[in-house]
Amino acid sequence: MKTVDLIRKKRDGGTLSREEIEQFVGGYVRGEIPDYQISALLMAIFFRGMDDEETATLTDVMAHSGTLLDLSNVSGFPVDKHSTGGVGDKTTLVLIPLLAAAGLVVAKLSGRALGHTGGTIDKLESIPGFRTDLSRAEFLRLVRRSGLALADHTADMVPADRLLYELRDVTSTVDSLPLIVASIMSKKIAGGAKGIVLDVKTGSGAFLPRLEDSRRLARSLVSIGTRLGRKTSAFITDMSQPLGNRVGNALEVREAIETLQGRGPQDLETLCCELGAELLLFAGKATDRAGAVSSLRRLLHDDRALHKFQEMVQNQGGNPAVVDDPSLLPTAEKAIRLEAPHSGTVARVDALPVGRAANLLGAGRFVKEDRIDKAVGVELVRKVGDRVTRGEPLAFLHANDETNLSQAMALVEGAYTVGDRPVTPPVLIVERIAATSSGR
Repeated sequence: MKTVDLIRKKRDGGTLSREEIEQFVGGYVRGEIPDYQISALLMAIFFRGMDDEETATLTDVMAHSGTLLDLSNVSGFPVDKHSTGGVGDKTTLVLIPLLAAAGLVVAKLSGRALGHTGGTIDKLESIPGFRTDLSRAEFLRLVRRSGLALADHTADMVPADRLLYELRDVTSTVDSLPLIVASIMSKKIAGGAKGIVLDVKTGSGAFLPRLEDSRRLARSLVSIGTRLGRKTSAFITDMSQPLGNRVGNALEVREAIETLQGRGPQDLETLCCELGAELLLFAGKATDRAGAVSSLRRLLHDDRALHKFQEMVQNQGGNPAVVDDPSLLPTAEKAIRLEAPHSGTVARVDALPVGRAANLLGAGRFVKEDRIDKAVGVELVRKVGDRVTRGEPLAFLHANDETNLSQAMALVEGAYTVGDRPVTPPVLIVERIAATSSGR
């Protein structure tokens, strides 16, 4: 079938077969199909959608468009986690050493990001000397030796996703559910994990602010993962206020280390233990959720997870002394205090303007060529439900450059609402989505 026939078939609401999906994905990766035809097909998918079978096939074909990570020679149960992103989301920094300390295999491929702060790779590169540009052989050697390693995606893995995303970005087809799901899950499938947990954010600071949209995405991700033979589940979690207390690359590394020392913010610790418990259950390392959560909390409070983090840092060329001396991490020149205008209870800390403020300070990228300032960001002293007295700090802005400082300060000030009545913090875990009989 010619490419124009595939476009017409999807435009008219037809269902693409595996052979047809392989034709357009493979043809595009090989440079045989021009951008304008794939753009037309993406737009047809945007308007007509794909059923679960089509989406699963697209995911699988994309995953196999390049090199797969072969974990067959690694003993243990390989797991992976994905977050749809949010403000202050440093979960991966805590979760992967925690899972390795619990005896799971974590061969984590991550990336950089546009947005409020850098991606996980950028955050870890705040640690002096930390290397994420590992060769495939070096990466697998570390996984076999330590049970964990974290590296940047390589160009030979899932090239179809990179090429299709670049085209989606300039054709306004990013917000297509089957294309989003195929993009996320193709990388998880190519990464070799047998168990996958997905953290789908909802609220103002989330990729999908509306709960119903977050729920649709979570259900589709779980369905596709299950259809492709992976144990998969998802949590819909709150992003109406930032996760934890710090937003910014080195700031988030500091908070992750504190959490691994058993003295981090409660919301971050709880989320990591709940996500991790799901993977312990998948691996058969626990028989009930409460027991799995309790065992993970113990690992956070007896330094075993911390030692795994320190081991990962040392293995990848970083300075392990940052664990004991956080002053070795990049530190901003200024810490500007935002004070409470009156006494009361914090009723709101809107995640989105806090994230935008961190970005303005230099913690994130507006375009992929931007350089990140690893030291800057926003530190929250009070969150929803906390009491505050007039003149006490609500937050600190860590800055090296005053260019956007007043605008960033205004954003953080506007994110806070201090009221007169007691307020209950938002529920952290909104919903758990598990595989159903619809999965194959």
